[in-house]
Amino acid sequence: MTGSKGEGSALFEEKTYKRCSCKGPKTYNSGPRKGQPVLNADGTPKIGYLETACPLLKKRDHGSWYYSFELPPGPGGKRRHPKKGGFRTQADAAEACEKAWNLAHGGVQIDSKETVEQYLRRWFAKRVDLKRSTREGYEDHINRVFIPALGHLKMLDLRTRHIQDMFKQIWEDNKIHQANREAAQQALTVERAAHTAWRKCAARPRPPELRQNWNDARNALRQARSKPRHITGPGTQLKMNNTLSAALEDAVKEKLISENWAKSVVLPKYVRPKPLVWTDERVARWLATGKKPGRVMVWTPEQTGVFLDGVAEHRLYPMFHLKVFRGLRRGESAGLPWSETNLTLGTVHISEQLVAASYEVWEDTPKSDSGERTISLDSQTHELLCLWQQRQQAERQEWNRAYEEWQQHKQRRSQPDEPSSKTEKTYPWQDTGLVFTWEDGRAYHPEYLSQAFERLVKKLGLPPVRLHDLRHCAATLSLAAGVHMKKIQVLLGHSSYSLTADTYTSVLPQFEKAEADASLALVPRAGKPEEAAPAAVAPDEAPEVPEDASDGLDAPDVPGETAA
Repeated sequence: MTGSKGEGSALFEEKTYKRCSCKGPKTYNSGPRKGQPVLNADGTPKIGYLETACPLLKKRDHGSWYYSFELPPGPGGKRRHPKKGGFRTQADAAEACEKAWNLAHGGVQIDSKETVEQYLRRWFAKRVDLKRSTREGYEDHINRVFIPALGHLKMLDLRTRHIQDMFKQIWEDNKIHQANREAAQQALTVERAAHTAWRKCAARPRPPELRQNWNDARNALRQARSKPRHITGPGTQLKMNNTLSAALEDAVKEKLISENWAKSVVLPKYVRPKPLVWTDERVARWLATGKKPGRVMVWTPEQTGVFLDGVAEHRLYPMFHLKVFRGLRRGESAGLPWSETNLTLGTVHISEQLVAASYEVWEDTPKSDSGERTISLDSQTHELLCLWQQRQQAERQEWNRAYEEWQQHKQRRSQPDEPSSKTEKTYPWQDTGLVFTWEDGRAYHPEYLSQAFERLVKKLGLPPVRLHDLRHCAATLSLAAGVHMKKIQVLLGHSSYSLTADTYTSVLPQFEKAEADASLALVPRAGKPEEAAPAAVAPDEAPEVPEDASDGLDAPDVPGETAA
């Protein structure tokens, strides 16, 4: 019995024993035949593991120590006899036995053999309270990340170091994927140069080596793009750890584990992106390098006006106008029904949205309770929606009239199965009840709205912003106009005041200049006439509102991104 031990652990030495994996003739361990050899049917000695009967166990370096103790019977009177081995000394086994004993009497199921994979699948199956987009995100984390890295472990054996190692592997993969990204970008540059050289060659016929160079560059580009290039950023890593932490928190409540090991994991610091205004200097830098100065960008009022003027004849103009000035999310505008639009009072009630993932679309409630809100329309948006309603009704009548003509024409045709013209309306107008629809009444796919917006921005030569960033334009314009931050929070449907205040900390440059000059004018200087201080634009002059706990930026409708 060697090794240092505490007084408490010494009390558990009686629950320890030593064994090995040596094989030899087996003997009876108890009863009247104790010590006698166990024989086979033919009278020969039975060979098996000697375990505690090995004569070499007296040696200090032979075998290993185990512990075993009895627990109250489980369901159905089943015996519970937890044991564990592999300890170098008896003191180590006794100390581990004491810890297991304390956990067991604290309610932890130390005899559970459930693995991390089994528990995560069981936990996910019961989370029927999650939104569909959230469930899909959880399912992706579980199947793609957690189970491959942790699934083989027993829940009782899981520790912080295992989770930390999982993220270390993600960091190593990020380095490889970043190198693959750079290689793919370099291959694209080479391919574009080879294509340009072939296309601009004046000689006819073109030299075959130019075409060969282009083909080689295309193949190299295809091969470079076949390698994984996805970067798991700090925001996504934080989401992953939050998912695992939520699962382990329930495991603590079930007494499967003693503590939530995900809480002690160290991750790269995640900095919430804040909107930046497209100033002249930033636009010039973008034109020179092609790089955006930030992930979330906001147009100036002048740039916003150029966009609205440029798309005034576009079918989606009423939607863009609504988003620019009232800050609806993409899915909220795509899923806005006429039943929640009051053109008499000039309000829209946000109670549902269209959510897209992997090009699949479904209806869902807003992101949070605060996302369900009533928004008052400005006069121009109100007028645009009235005109849009008239246009939609006219399109409905025209479509159904053309559909009736097609049905009559089909009945008169001698060959009913003859292919129809593309201009013929072969189905009735789709009554989705939505405000913004195609000519046939179908809903717009949220991803199509993003793609159409991106094409329009590029066509107009404006600095790039995302469709979701029009929400930030609405918030920034309201802030510059003197609207209080609390009102902006309600307008955007943010869940907390602090989220809105932390996100929109800066205003447009011309208003910042006015605020800066306001304090300068208060200090009289010798030799200079005193001037009255100009009225500064101060959006926060209203009574201060206490801040709530921040819950992070609200994400766009497509899962995996994070934005305000």
